Amino acid sequence: MCTLAAYVGWSPTLPLVVAANRDEFLDRPAAEPCLIAHEPWVMAGQDLSAGGTWFGLNAHGMVVGLLNRRCAEGPDPRRRSRGLLCLEVLQCRSVAAAATFLGAIRSDEYNPFNLLVADAGTALVATPFEHAVRLTRLPPGVHLLTNLDLNDATCPRIARSSGRFAAVVAPASGDAADLVEPLRRILADHHTALDPRAPVIDTLCVHRGGYGTRSSSIVALSARGAARYWHAAGPPCRTAFAELSLPSA
Repeated sequence: MCTLAAYVGWSPTLPLVVAANRDEFLDRPAAEPCLIAHEPWVMAGQDLSAGGTWFGLNAHGMVVGLLNRRCAEGPDPRRRSRGLLCLEVLQCRSVAAAATFLGAIRSDEYNPFNLLVADAGTALVATPFEHAVRLTRLPPGVHLLTNLDLNDATCPRIARSSGRFAAVVAPASGDAADLVEPLRRILADHHTALDPRAPVIDTLCVHRGGYGTRSSSIVALSARGAARYWHAAGPPCRTAFAELSLPSA
């Protein structure tokens, strides 16, 4: 996944909304979101190469999203899959339990990552730092993650989209479904790089030969504890979002 927006403590009726695009090699096998774990249940996509996930929701209203950080030397294939870490965090029963779990791992077991862990009351981002994992609690507001630092204004995608994400208005109806189309329009952005020779990707919706935006997801949590999950099984520029049926509480 390469772009994620988290609306933290955003609205009295919708305390958490997360919208994200997954960018990946087109030939890497993956399954669309389904029930992939129980006790607690986990609704998530699955990487069929390494077995992990990049984004999901669990029975306790916890949303977890993984973004691979930029690495000049490229990923080390000897390290453990970051997607497996994401899946393990989704099996925690609270953000506090996830923070304890993440604080006990050695970050050098994994290639660099950003990991969002959030529920209706708390949100944090986990990032490897030296031999440990640094946990940053997110204050209320709109926060953006890519393959660089949290809310990094030097990231072209964040610079391009931050104002647009911040301009989204909480629906007066309190119905999260009214957010899907405004968020889809941002996630489908095809802004062209100022210098197309540059290796930096500054579009949110990516189409680059064998690599690009594979799917897009939106999750909203209500103040009453209800969760809703929409998914586009393809680039959001040409793929409609469908609401997923979640297991009963």
